Amino acid sequence: MSALRETRAWQDLQAHFEKLRDAHLRDLFAADPGRGERLRAEGAGLYLDFSKNRITDETLMLLGGRREEMFRGEHINVSEDRAVLHVALRMPRGRSLVVDGTDVVKQVHEVLDRMAAFCERVRSGEWRGHTGKPIRNVVNIGIGGSDLGPVMAYEALRHYSRREMTFRFVSNVDGTDFAESTRDLDPEETLFVISSKTFTTLETMTNARTARAWALAGLGGEEAAVAKHFAAVSTNAGEVEKFGIDTENMFGFWEWVGGRYSMDSAIGLSTMLAIGPARFEEMLAGFHAMDEHFQEAPTAENLPLLMGLLAVWHADFFGAETCAVLPYDQYLHRFPAYLQQLTMESNGKHVTLDGARVDYETGQIYWGEPGTNGQHSFYQLIHQGTRLIPCDFIGFANSLNPLGDHHDILMSNVFAQGEALAFGKTADEVRAEGTAEEVVPHRVMEGNRPSNTILAERLGPATLGTLIALYEHSVFTQGAVWGIDLFDQWGVELGKVLAKAIIPELESGTEPELRHDSSTNALIRRYRSQRHL
Repeated sequence: MSALRETRAWQDLQAHFEKLRDAHLRDLFAADPGRGERLRAEGAGLYLDFSKNRITDETLMLLGGRREEMFRGEHINVSEDRAVLHVALRMPRGRSLVVDGTDVVKQVHEVLDRMAAFCERVRSGEWRGHTGKPIRNVVNIGIGGSDLGPVMAYEALRHYSRREMTFRFVSNVDGTDFAESTRDLDPEETLFVISSKTFTTLETMTNARTARAWALAGLGGEEAAVAKHFAAVSTNAGEVEKFGIDTENMFGFWEWVGGRYSMDSAIGLSTMLAIGPARFEEMLAGFHAMDEHFQEAPTAENLPLLMGLLAVWHADFFGAETCAVLPYDQYLHRFPAYLQQLTMESNGKHVTLDGARVDYETGQIYWGEPGTNGQHSFYQLIHQGTRLIPCDFIGFANSLNPLGDHHDILMSNVFAQGEALAFGKTADEVRAEGTAEEVVPHRVMEGNRPSNTILAERLGPATLGTLIALYEHSVFTQGAVWGIDLFDQWGVELGKVLAKAIIPELESGTEPELRHDSSTNALIRRYRSQRHL
């Protein structure tokens, strides 16, 4: 078992928690009227109000490194003996980070320059398809980090995208995803970006081969057409070339880039095609600004450190199992889905770095929807349910689409929801409204529900980069406290291995000999019996 619970720091936190367990935010604010101005932090263009959490100054002192190891390039992915260097992906040109004798920042900018030249050719119309038509449609084919980041970034930055171009994203091996994404596209004007480091990922390459057949069917079947309608984000030049893609249009990345941390690498090629190299550079600058803030700001002013420590506080002491991320900007509607991989693939671990079984909770379930839609869906449970659900509200002072009083109404809800969750409504307050006594219990809001509020001036490429890096480093902080390896994902692999064994059993022309458990055997037989009905 892990020794974390036996440490003096953990035991001090447990004793402190016992004092705060029954405290109410109403009382904490009453005792400290300036709490809302004091418990806040600012950095890299973001403002964080964390006053509506059940904490005191002592809590912060007790909660507050492995972060320096990451910035030095040490091999902190212990189960795979790899450095973890996504911070190098956004370091400015001219900076240097030497790992195992190689300046990785120089390598990063060489790839970025190649990406920029390629994107400018496509966006300007200089790049022509096989029949001489310019590219008007881009379809990114990937899965996991090769899809979630690009699709989230495209949706988040759609306001800045090349509007006369269409961007689609195919990830699911379900043929419906490909069919619906390409149904209204012209193969003569379509470019596919195949994103797979090894160029062997089952789902991605299944979709890639389907894309190849679809494109060739619409381009006269000439194999030479593939090179004009496909680009690759990969490191496997042999497989890329065998597929028919010109390796000049192959953009690589490195073993030290984890999939869920890769959207600012060559995996962001579709993002750069959409918003252009200059805007992509702005996004990288936003990432880097938060990297520097995380590395340099003291604990009490360090946004990702504070958010990460609060997540541990809620998960391991208050027993919170989930965290709701609630962006009040429609462009960020895919942001919670992106964070699900970032947080749960990183911190969904049951052993420590040295292989000991943990005896505390690691990793919350992250979920959410944009406001105000969620208010008419699941907020009821957050306000009056029996589960404690910490919330992150994200809002912007300025709308990218100002329409009358829409934005003031939107932001009024950000502030109102945080206030309602913290302070609720007492039975006496409900009675004072003239409510019948038998109805009073139904309208009481206990409050004391924790939330953070994150504000920025407006959503743009730099702000998006800053927001993503904020959560990256918050997740890192949580994992560092729990003593786990954030950067492997062995739990993802087992299902893949088993699926590969089952595929030939499903496709067999004769009845296969099945050696699974009775449930799996019965399901396979049922599927085979109904497959062609």
